[in-house]
Amino acid sequence: MPARQDGGALRGGAPRAVWLSGECDPRTVSARSAAADLVKEERPPHLVWHPGSGDVVQLVPVTRAARLLGPPVGREGRVCVQIMVVGQSRIPFTGSLLVGVEAIVTWLEAWGVARRWPAGPPLPSPQSYHALRSRRDWALGGHFGASQVPLAERPDPGGIDIRRITGPDTPVAPIPVPRAPIPGAADAPLLLSRPVRAPDPVRAPEPTRASDPTRAPEPVRAEPVRAEPAEAPARPARAAPLPGVPSNPDHPPPQGDPVPVGSSALSH
Repeated sequence: MPARQDGGALRGGAPRAVWLSGECDPRTVSARSAAADLVKEERPPHLVWHPGSGDVVQLVPVTRAARLLGPPVGREGRVCVQIMVVGQSRIPFTGSLLVGVEAIVTWLEAWGVARRWPAGPPLPSPQSYHALRSRRDWALGGHFGASQVPLAERPDPGGIDIRRITGPDTPVAPIPVPRAPIPGAADAPLLLSRPVRAPDPVRAPEPTRASDPTRAPEPVRAEPVRAEPAEAPARPARAAPLPGVPSNPDHPPPQGDPVPVGSSALSH
């Protein structure tokens, strides 16, 4: 079932294979019906594989780019085989039968795709939306999940068991290359000793005023006593003026000693 249009010529680079999932139920969808839908949508991969039945449908020649991965990553590599698995990312397809998987991996190996996963096992969904998608891992070639492809932004194929695809001897992560030894570093000590620091001189404590016997005591300063202002004496109440004796020109007021009035005065 060849597709009417492919993704164009390949641009060269390390050969690789990308595993994707069709987000369809493998119990009700066959490889042929899934392939027909992808051709109708003009998004054909290279292969459509049903892991339960082992049916494989090829839509695009391996020497041409497929269209399920968008440009430019879909055209990178001497081969960039896109394999659509009839399954769902939330249920990894490696947890069931994998009929015909060895034949597919052997066919990929014949096109130069090594049995390794440079980016490690794909993350489960939905954590796979935040996968690293490193360009450095992509340039090494090998097998990848769609969630590990740069610029792909796909969550599939989920947390698959990569050793069930490429064999039990598949390393989970790439082995780091040891660094070259530094010339002249064989005789150098591994750990440098810490230089000995001279102890700080002990400083005698300064005598305080209370403990210095040669220091004359300071005179005690008397605090000035503030005189409280005396209360002003109460002002005496002003006496009311006595009424004056009215003057009469016919009877002037008596002068000198008062004259007694009574029976003794009448006797003279």
